[in-house]
Amino acid sequence: MKFLHNPPRFVFFTGKGGVGKTSVACAAAMELAERGRRVLLVSTDPASNIGQVFGLTIGNTVTPIVAIAGLSALEIDPEQAADAYRERIIAPVRGLLPERELASIAEGLSGSCTTEVASFDEFTDLLTDDSLLTTYDHIVFDTAPTGHTIRLLQLPGSWTEFLDAGKGDPSCLGPLSGLEKHKTVYAAAVAALADPARTRLVLVARAQASAVAEIDRTFGELEQIGILGGYVVINGVLPNQAGTEPIATAVRNREEAALSGIPARLAALPRDILELKAGNMVGVAALRTLFRPGADRADSQTRVDVPDAPLGAFVDELEPTGHGLILCMGKGGVGKTTIAAALAVALAQRGHAVHLTTTDPAAHLAATLHGSLPGLRVSRIDPEEAIREYRDHVMATKGKNLDDDGRAALAEDLLSPCTDEVAVFRQFSQAVHESRHEFVIVDTAPTGHTLLLLDATGAYHREIARQMGEGMAFVTPLMRLQDPALTKVLLVTLAETTPVLEAAGLQDDLVRAGIQPWGWVVNNSIAAAHPETPFLQARAANEAIQIDEVHARADRVAIVPLLADEPIGVDRLAALTARAPQTA
Repeated sequence: MKFLHNPPRFVFFTGKGGVGKTSVACAAAMELAERGRRVLLVSTDPASNIGQVFGLTIGNTVTPIVAIAGLSALEIDPEQAADAYRERIIAPVRGLLPERELASIAEGLSGSCTTEVASFDEFTDLLTDDSLLTTYDHIVFDTAPTGHTIRLLQLPGSWTEFLDAGKGDPSCLGPLSGLEKHKTVYAAAVAALADPARTRLVLVARAQASAVAEIDRTFGELEQIGILGGYVVINGVLPNQAGTEPIATAVRNREEAALSGIPARLAALPRDILELKAGNMVGVAALRTLFRPGADRADSQTRVDVPDAPLGAFVDELEPTGHGLILCMGKGGVGKTTIAAALAVALAQRGHAVHLTTTDPAAHLAATLHGSLPGLRVSRIDPEEAIREYRDHVMATKGKNLDDDGRAALAEDLLSPCTDEVAVFRQFSQAVHESRHEFVIVDTAPTGHTLLLLDATGAYHREIARQMGEGMAFVTPLMRLQDPALTKVLLVTLAETTPVLEAAGLQDDLVRAGIQPWGWVVNNSIAAAHPETPFLQARAANEAIQIDEVHARADRVAIVPLLADEPIGVDRLAALTARAPQTA
């Protein structure tokens, strides 16, 4: 493996959820330990399952992996870190402020920004602690800090004074106010990340256009803040033993197309390609096969039958109201855009007015539809335009009476990525309003961004409630999202461990916000395509376990099979909601 040749002390694995980062990181840590190195494997992933991989309970204390000499593991629990972080901020004023004010502060620190910054605060020690550096030869991280998080830490050095002086809204600075370490410590951590002699960045993707686009975006963000160089791992490429049945041939064609179209800056990096394995990467024996082509074989045929759950049944239930808001939510790369477009086409073909829109900067609705349809209107909430309008509005209002230094600090604060979702919300709320008269189907951004947007919705709701006072009637976007008669939330996932775990986490977050998901869509299911070869049947058997997990959590489920042809264009999208989509 090129990415394991002469590795430095820190090795970071990053990429979209569900591409196999954890498997690759665990196998890499094992490989280094079996070379006689002392290795600490650390997860900063909210959906981490390294404990499941090794069959151990691993928490926020260093735990030896008994089966592998020299290997230990640690899981940084983002939610636990965020809880402790909030307590550090609130504890000093508890008893001094009214409970309502304390609750407001806690709510302001409940978003994804707080979780990201709190997690970074936790693992900064791992980058700068001299005792750890003498104990371990390598520290392997499952999930690198995002460019988003690092940019937060590079905001102006005057942000604490800016907040204390009350010169503006905190935005991302609220979460930052709880950081205990001096900014020079964070600067040292960022410097370690940017030094190729100390840190290696490994970008993990599947041979899929969306996954490759994600690591390209991540690499571009990190380049902008001085983290240069890297290695690419393309994981899960279909092996020859998958056979030549139509589904296997179609998958290979898509993989070849994705790899031939890899962006130039990624193509210039060293690259390793790992074959898809028949079984799950659980246990030491399975992990040892990951870097060895053909090391696992599926020789026995076990046909798996999954329940019939057509997407068309969802359309039958959604149609009678004649209007409403439909939110397709989930991780990036699970096919939200396709599912949203398929529902929009089906409802428009049944004679309804439909507005299909996206809040996802990476979405390509026009390319997915590849045509037009009477009654269907397509739009995109342009994040760049929304952000520009929002920044101009804030500078013209909150910045109006500031001096030059204050305006400069406020302007730089507004460059923080956490302001982006607040800006997009201003346009999103208009789509919520339209759903009273027509179907509005929203292809939302990936999960973390969506939660920030919902945080903004909740903040707006609370502000309106405060302004209106008791006894005044009002309706806010959050109230519409909480109304099951108006809003239907669909969680889109793949039948794989990480996407299902993250969708389950999103469901829990939505329920806490008073929003009950209406249904789940399992997309691109190999099991639902009824494969014939032993290899794909073994993969289908693994999917069946995850599909059972979905059924245990969902009120209603639709399963969309993996198709031989990409569902692009009105006709193929319409086929997705037919009673029996063509799989070959």
